[in-house]
Parts: sequence; structure tokens; C-alpha cells
Amino acid sequence: MKINQFLDATYLKTARQAGLSEKENLHKVLQLTEEAIANEYKLIMIRARYIGNVKTALAVVKSPVLIGTVIDFPEGNSTTDEKLQEAQKAMYAGAHELDFVLNYNAFKAGDISLLTDEITQCTALCLEHHKVVKFIIEVAALSNEEIIVISQLIKKVVLENFGEENAKNVFVKSSTGFFKMHTSKSNGATIESMKLISKNAKPLKIKAAGGVRDYPMALKMLALGVDRIGTSSSKEIINEAHNTNLEH
Repeated sequence: MKINQFLDATYLKTARQAGLSEKENLHKVLQLTEEAIANEYKLIMIRARYIGNVKTALAVVKSPVLIGTVIDFPEGNSTTDEKLQEAQKAMYAGAHELDFVLNYNAFKAGDISLLTDEITQCTALCLEHHKVVKFIIEVAALSNEEIIVISQLIKKVVLENFGEENAKNVFVKSSTGFFKMHTSKSNGATIESMKLISKNAKPLKIKAAGGVRDYPMALKMLALGVDRIGTSSSKEIINEAHNTNLEH
């Protein structure tokens, strides 16, 4: 098993969040792009404003690395129309995969119809343009019961409206990695949360994001049925995998 093909190498900080100039932040994005090319990651996950730069860098060397971006990130509170407009711009720029932050606050408030409409329309747009869609549910903001219900809801909406043949192009994703916690609890994927998603979202695909920083944890996630891992520690995971394989 080549762990690199399960990795979405991720850098989602804005220049302001990183405390950098825009030029310096672009440099970090392009550094990650070079790393993704060298290590043959599945995908590089970046902010939409950098899609053109990454697309050019990948095209120069004819790299098969895919480009992913986030939509309505990280809060997920925009209207469905606003999300669709943002997604259309990202697809036009060259994104292959779009990770939407679902309106989990509306879900927690009981507005299932809003969430159902959001899932339906965003999935329809992406599938129509032959893109992969991922729905971020923000597990750190949800109870275990809510994780179960929202995972089942996404599965139900997708299978009823788009058929099981499209399940391979729709992911349930754990986290943004940007959720502000008031305790020491993880704000990203955990073994417990990914078990719940795996049990309740399959046959949809599953992405663990946030908190997967080493090879042993990556292996644990894959053993749970995770199909993709979003991480800012891709290089560390690759290096640990290489060293582990050498030891054996």
C-alpha cells in the first residue's frame, strides 16, 4: 500500500492567518506543490485564490496531482446560492475536488430542509461538472448522535437523488481543522468520530481531516475505512512510512 495516494496535502491559511505577506504565502503554497509533485500525493488542497498558480506549476511537469479547494470555509454559514457561486468560480479556475463546509449550525438548530437542499444542490453541481464533492460536517461541533444523524442524512440524500453509482464521487469529511475549541479536545478527526462516520456514511467515501499528523495514526484511519486523509503533515507521514518499511 502506497500511503501517498491517500493524502490530500493541505495548506489553507490565508496570508493574514499565517502572519505573512501575500507573496510569502503564495511561496508556501508553491513549496507544497513541489512536495506534492515529488511525493506523488493524490491531491493538494489550497485556497481558491491559488488554484491558477498551482494549476500552472502542475502543468509544467505534467503532474497527475489533483487540485482541491474549500468552499464557504471555515464557518459554513453562507446561503446555498452563495456556496454554488463560489464553487462555480473554483471549478472554472481548475479545481478537481470541492470541500464544502456544510451549514452544521443550521443542522444543530433542526433545519433539516435547509441542509437537505444544500447537499442536493452542491452535489448536483459538482457531479454535473464531473467533480468530486466533499461535505465537511465539523465533528468537534457535534455530539456523537449528531455525527450519526448528519452522516446518514448525507448518504440518504445522495443515494436517493444521484444513485449508488455516484457514491464514489461524494465524501463525508470530518473537519475544517479551524474550529475553535474551548477545551483540550481535538478539533479534528478522531478514531471515535471516524468510526461513526464510516458506519453511517458508507458507501459514500470518507475523508479524515485535522489531527492526522503521523504514519501510525494514518494507518489507523485507513483501517477504519477512511478513503482520504487531509493533513498538513504529509511529508512527515511519508518519511515515517519510508523509514518503517526500511526497518521491515
